[in-house]
Amino acid sequence: MPAPLAGLIDAAWQRRVALHRAPHTTAYRLINRAADGFPDLAVDRYGDVLVAHVYSEGAVVDPPMNILRPLAERVGAQSVYVKYRPAQANALDENLRANLAPSTPILGRAVERVTALENGLRFEIRPADGLNPGLFLDMREARAWVRSMSAGKTVLNTFAYTCGFGIAALMGGAARALNLDISRRILDWGERNYALNGLHPVKTDFVAGDVFDWLKRFARRGQRFDIVILDPPSFSTTRESRFSVERDMAGLVALAAQVTQPGGWLVAATNHHQIPLRAFRARVNEGLAQVKARIVRALHEPETDFPVAAGAQPWLKVLICQIAPAPRTA
Repeated sequence: MPAPLAGLIDAAWQRRVALHRAPHTTAYRLINRAADGFPDLAVDRYGDVLVAHVYSEGAVVDPPMNILRPLAERVGAQSVYVKYRPAQANALDENLRANLAPSTPILGRAVERVTALENGLRFEIRPADGLNPGLFLDMREARAWVRSMSAGKTVLNTFAYTCGFGIAALMGGAARALNLDISRRILDWGERNYALNGLHPVKTDFVAGDVFDWLKRFARRGQRFDIVILDPPSFSTTRESRFSVERDMAGLVALAAQVTQPGGWLVAATNHHQIPLRAFRARVNEGLAQVKARIVRALHEPETDFPVAAGAQPWLKVLICQIAPAPRTA
């Protein structure tokens, strides 16, 4: 291996020494594209399985085995899978999606499922299951914040995916976490994650449906939650509607604010890199215009394993908003 390449791999490895040694976290990023010297490559670790993301505009190219082999050796990985990242995934048909996410590993043996840890929480990872294997690693600190704030609270987890935020809330002592996602299949996966963590799923806390529609239903019923989490995809298309963070985030925040308890928290997030933090903040504030609320904190990717390249901005933007408490009565 050329010395410059070996040096980049070693530097990336050393940057994450604390994570390599962490007994309660086995899911994190090993290489984060340009920030680690590899503009077209990200590599995620899920226990002893690696998932490589090749940013090739949706073209199937030769994976960088000269990088992946030594990483796999350092981790002691039993398998390495590859995903060829398109510019925009929501418009892909199933055949093209399958081509970009091969179901067989490029190194090692096939692994249908592996359990990975994040701050002691257990998640089922399916490395061969599409472009996203089950846990968005950049949200680790946001999930930790929700866990720390959830004791005794009711939590609405929209765009729930495999219910990572719902699990974090319940493990933090939440009274209830309602998970809402368009896909019943993905919510079933979330129920498996509940079981992995010793939680007992309640079917009524896993709702398959359109988030906009359900937020309107909750508002009509006067149903409110102490914490509402909005983590939508950058783009999505269903039979009923199309969603774009740039166009629709303000409206989504406005609906969510109506179902957040006075004094409660609304967490709005996006990793759409074409929206800088200032513009995203403006969209969130626009959505909060009809309620008394303020943005009190911003979170980004964990710096340990998601370093930001020089001159660049973080991709992930998480804005924590607090709705004003109800006025005291005499």
